Amino acid sequence: MFKRFTQTRPFATLGIVIAAWLVLPVALKTFLRAGFFEFTAPLTVAASHLRDLQEYWALRLHRNRELIEAGRDLARVNGFYEYTVQQNNVLQAEIGTLEKALGLPALPGFRFEAARVAQRDLSGWWQRLVIRKGRNYGIPLGAPVIFTGGIVGRVSEVYATTAVVELVSSPNFRLAALIDGDTRPLSYQGGINRPFAPARGAIEFVPLDITAAASAPRRLVSSGLGGVFPAGLTVGQVTMVEPSADGLFKTGEVALDPRLSELTEVTVLVPLGGK
Repeated sequence: MFKRFTQTRPFATLGIVIAAWLVLPVALKTFLRAGFFEFTAPLTVAASHLRDLQEYWALRLHRNRELIEAGRDLARVNGFYEYTVQQNNVLQAEIGTLEKALGLPALPGFRFEAARVAQRDLSGWWQRLVIRKGRNYGIPLGAPVIFTGGIVGRVSEVYATTAVVELVSSPNFRLAALIDGDTRPLSYQGGINRPFAPARGAIEFVPLDITAAASAPRRLVSSGLGGVFPAGLTVGQVTMVEPSADGLFKTGEVALDPRLSELTEVTVLVPLGGK
């Protein structure tokens, strides 16, 4: 009898802990969860800095010839980006002139805050990641997050020195989007993706005349509706559309950028004026 009790005691203890957690008030659960995240944040950030240091010393082992070639390639890329920045400044000036002439409200402005990726859970590989900046850099809840390939996701939790980003591939992520070249909005939602498998999403309410296939994909971009993401940011590539069950619209699949799985740095768009 004593041996049977000894064997079942761990399960009984676990059951008591689970039952106690279920009956706790939601406010207390939220406080405990946030407190635990803040407590473990320094360890997460420290591990991320150690990985950066490891990469630094790994690069120090490269031969001078390889570093010279990499620097030359980087100089070409920087030259292209400098030209793009100049073009962007000209276009922004033209937009400002047209806004004043037509009496239109100014488009929302953003401050670009670059942030390193500190952590990515294997169990939620396509759901979220943690970045090394939080309230200490003015990161607000709900801020859009982007990278060179387009949309990464939005900030879903903010802490003192870190923030959690819900990825565009997460089933909880929804966005009003457009097929590039078309003005009719449709609905995008992340999918249920397995870790390390190609990330995909889904679209609904696609007009019947829209076509797409794996051999002829269509670019999906943000519509700007909702006031969170600026218009024109890449979401992914529509690789398939088919009629929906009601026959009024089409549904489809979206292949997301494969670089989402290996992000080391992202950019948070912080609204100017703290909005």
